[in-house]
Amino acid sequence: MDCDAFYASVEKRDNPELADKPVIIGGGRRGVVSTACYVARIRGVRSAMPMFQALQKCPEAVIIKPRMEEYAKASRAIRAMMEELTPDIEPLSLDEAFLDLTGTARLHGAPPAVMLARLVKRMSDELGLTGSIGLSHNKFLAKVASDLDKPRGFSVIGKAETDAFLRDRPVSLIWGVGQVTRDALGQAGIRTFADLLRWNRADLSARFGSMGDRLWHLARGQDRRRVSAHAPVKSISNETTFHEDTSDWHVLDGHLWRMCEKVADRAKAKGIAGRVVVLKLKRRDFSLISRRQSLRDPTQLADTLYRTARGLFDQVGDEGPYRLLGAGLSDLVPEARADLTPDLLDPEANQRARAERATDEIRAKFGSDAILKGRAIR
Repeated sequence: MDCDAFYASVEKRDNPELADKPVIIGGGRRGVVSTACYVARIRGVRSAMPMFQALQKCPEAVIIKPRMEEYAKASRAIRAMMEELTPDIEPLSLDEAFLDLTGTARLHGAPPAVMLARLVKRMSDELGLTGSIGLSHNKFLAKVASDLDKPRGFSVIGKAETDAFLRDRPVSLIWGVGQVTRDALGQAGIRTFADLLRWNRADLSARFGSMGDRLWHLARGQDRRRVSAHAPVKSISNETTFHEDTSDWHVLDGHLWRMCEKVADRAKAKGIAGRVVVLKLKRRDFSLISRRQSLRDPTQLADTLYRTARGLFDQVGDEGPYRLLGAGLSDLVPEARADLTPDLLDPEANQRARAERATDEIRAKFGSDAILKGRAIR
């Protein structure tokens, strides 16, 4: 089930005056489009498009900054409805999830297609939000089906019709096959699923590696991945796009601390920690700089994350000006394995860690702005 223009739909639901207007959810002119309603999409606006391009295509658009708390609230309400159908739910994002309805017909007294139709009707009646359904015998085809007839789509791909359905479709239909992969496939004469079927498995694997083996299976409509209700979070990150490119370290340092604090807050809330610190920078020409550093112990402390990310920035700091800055944690583990070994080279680290935990308690009781570091207000 994939909600239709979810963020924009929540905004239109909460403000009926926006009903017929093109709505774009995103940052300022230098940000990117998070999502756009279908009115704006007709004008050529797409997710991840730079905001200045979106405004060139649709200058009358209403720009709204994301309200993540409201979107998360709506997502939880939809998730509760899903859980009445099956416990086997694998969320892909706030607005999209796989559901495994195998064996539920007897329980509900109706086949999966009927139950899914009832789900999107409840979403519309009770939440004022719409979604598109893709129903099939595996995750790959269910995802494909969900995109066939948006918005308010409902598409079914049965086992018997899989081969005929896929044969003349472009390989761009495959989730995750972007422009670079399409170009590589095109150079090999592969543009449709029929082209893929002419290759044997060994030759595809030899030319495209593990992707080739995956393509061989998907060309035949085969996907053995199960719906996993407990798929692990792989990384936590936060980033910001500046209103103007900047090389000012005071500005960058303040943003870096705030992002590290947000990442640490999310790690603590989820009970996890990260072994690898990631720094992301984007220059004026959109070229990307990415740096990673493995830690001796996994961490969920903002102080450790910030000091490591600051060290990574010092290695490339004079390559600006920058339009975007981001920080994150990856290689995630349970929090019980975090911050165990004292840092003998930094005797004050334990004191800073205790201060951070005390700060967390104060913020939890009195609000996130109850206590701040000086660098956070630069």
